[in-house]
Amino acid sequence: MKIVARGLAAAVLLTAASSAIAQQVPPPRPALPPVQRPAPPAQAQAPAAAQLEVPQRTTATYGDWVLQCETATTPPAAEVCDIAQVTQVQGRNVPFSRIAVAHPEKGQPVKLVVQVPVNASFGTNVRIQTGDEDPGVQAPFTNCTPNGCFAEFELKEELLRKLRVATSVGKVSFADAGAHPIAVPISFNGFGQAFDALAKK
Repeated sequence: MKIVARGLAAAVLLTAASSAIAQQVPPPRPALPPVQRPAPPAQAQAPAAAQLEVPQRTTATYGDWVLQCETATTPPAAEVCDIAQVTQVQGRNVPFSRIAVAHPEKGQPVKLVVQVPVNASFGTNVRIQTGDEDPGVQAPFTNCTPNGCFAEFELKEELLRKLRVATSVGKVSFADAGAHPIAVPISFNGFGQAFDALAKK
């Protein structure tokens, strides 16, 4: 199985339902109460409302990393940004893994999150290496969802500097449920520029 790295960003769509407007018609006779017409179906207006409330999305590419920001069109209009790199198995369009760094929050540690398929083994740590000679850093899986299993790496200054200057193709290693080792390539080309752009958001 050959795995290749590509820059890709995930997209999140927000949906909303619109309210129906009830209309009244004049009473046919004074002695009878007003007759109300049934309200039009909510779904008839939902597509237009949903289009208005889809978050605004912008992307920028730095080497093999993609900076993506999304801003909700409904209050509060907060901007959410991250940089990411997605890998996929050659010949398939479905992403295999995703490596992302969310926008640094003041006073909070900066984290790099690795997402891999759900058949990962929790008995083996996830390892990130910048090259074959690099012993790398390890972290356990924190949780799994239907979308995959996740491991978090705190990007302390020493690790951040290492990723900034890395020039060779590194790898992310883990084991599947059958204890088979899996290595996913990761490129650090453009990581420093993407991280700097993210920090300015």
